[in-house]
Amino acid sequence: MKRKGDRPAEGKLSAGIDGAGFPDSGPKKYGGLKKFGLSCAAIAVALPVISACDSGSTPGTINIYAPADGASFIEEAGATCTANSNGEYKVKTFVLPKSADDQRLQLARRLAGDDHGLDLMGMDVVWTAEFANAGWMEPVPDDLAAKVADTTLGGPIETALWKTADDANARLYAIPTWTNTQLLWYRKDVLQQYLGRTTPPTTWDQMLVENEQIRKAGGPSYIMVQGKQYEGLMVWFNSVLVSAGGRVLDPANPDKQTLNDTPEHRAATLKALQVLKAVATAPGHDPSITNSDESSARLGMESGQATFEVNWPFVFPSMRTNSAAGDVAFLKEVEQQYGPMFADPDNPPADADLAPVNDLVRTKFDFSRYPGVQEGENSRVTLGGVNIAVADTSQQKELAFKAAECLTDEQSQKLYAISGGTPPTIASIYDDPEFTAAYPMGDLIKAQLESESAALRPASPAYQAISTLITAKLSPVGSWDPEPMVDVLAEQVDKALKGEGLIP
Repeated sequence: MKRKGDRPAEGKLSAGIDGAGFPDSGPKKYGGLKKFGLSCAAIAVALPVISACDSGSTPGTINIYAPADGASFIEEAGATCTANSNGEYKVKTFVLPKSADDQRLQLARRLAGDDHGLDLMGMDVVWTAEFANAGWMEPVPDDLAAKVADTTLGGPIETALWKTADDANARLYAIPTWTNTQLLWYRKDVLQQYLGRTTPPTTWDQMLVENEQIRKAGGPSYIMVQGKQYEGLMVWFNSVLVSAGGRVLDPANPDKQTLNDTPEHRAATLKALQVLKAVATAPGHDPSITNSDESSARLGMESGQATFEVNWPFVFPSMRTNSAAGDVAFLKEVEQQYGPMFADPDNPPADADLAPVNDLVRTKFDFSRYPGVQEGENSRVTLGGVNIAVADTSQQKELAFKAAECLTDEQSQKLYAISGGTPPTIASIYDDPEFTAAYPMGDLIKAQLESESAALRPASPAYQAISTLITAKLSPVGSWDPEPMVDVLAEQVDKALKGEGLIP
């Protein structure tokens, strides 16, 4: 799992918790829309810098609009697909803005404007319901959908399913392209020093107890999370909520909120809120937790202030590279033994050569399954990722699906995973030697992507409003009383489902 120099350039790992599971890298220490009747001009008011709605369609040229983070790898895969098509089509890549909200606005603007030059879309996993209900996505043909379902892990495939009013059953509206899941990252040396063992906690409650034991004994006191008012807070809340046995919406009836509709659901929501508050207000907590994101969580761990961190897998290559550069005080041995391997950013070490470095890093910085809520039960973890969909505006839908199939096949997904740092959705890749060399945590990622372990964010055309309203009420994180907050959140979700409240 490596980019050039294995050290992301400033902003390189961004897309942020926009669903794709990429964090905003920030400064280097190591360095809804109304879908129907929406006019092109109306959206242009919201985002005037975007060019004209219709980019034009050229027969045989399949235009894909890809998220900024990952677009270069889609372009590379597109060149291979073009060559392998024997002249049948040419894939042309256009880069969407960096912000997920701006990506969504640009795609909506083009779709509402009937842009025939828009063939394929790189879709955040949380947009499926909204775009499918608007009639903006072409359902995947049954034969291709069956092939994708046979090879794709359960969690990622569920992010691309939706049932519109015209569908008899849920259908595949996009093809999973890459995915992501958060893990628990922990200081193995700190656990050994203060607790006399190296096995990590399996629940949030256990983590809080052990973190306090370590703090009282003079060790690090922070638990690094994503607590500021943005999508990362929704990801944290959703993972804890589903792990507690709750959900924001009824999967069988997405028009019904389930935060407080039964005693069991209320108890699950309450427990999730109690966990968030306990972490945010624990003795010795990160004083900047109400403004914390993926980058600050990474830095908190690398600086030695934390024993535990929940974050995406990008933190492992960051820790490896920064320790090799001498920037991680508790891993100086990595610099001493392997620093020269990383000295030339234009000639980084190959993944196959990193095994001994990974092993050394893991003596003090290791990973485990995301913490659960209920003792003896595995956690359910929120997924990120990108799916590729055929736009309803495309004049070449059959050809576009051929290109989409190639852009999401095993060869392309290996490229995205190994060169782009984004875990694949195809199950067989997790056994590939090249992949396992790049992802020492690959088996754990795969396990969390299975249907029984994945926690999808609420599948709803109103998701953007749901997330915005929930995170607004949860902020500042931990400043509220969990008991009444259950009903406050339920009320906000009801508002979102009714089209009331704030819609971005």
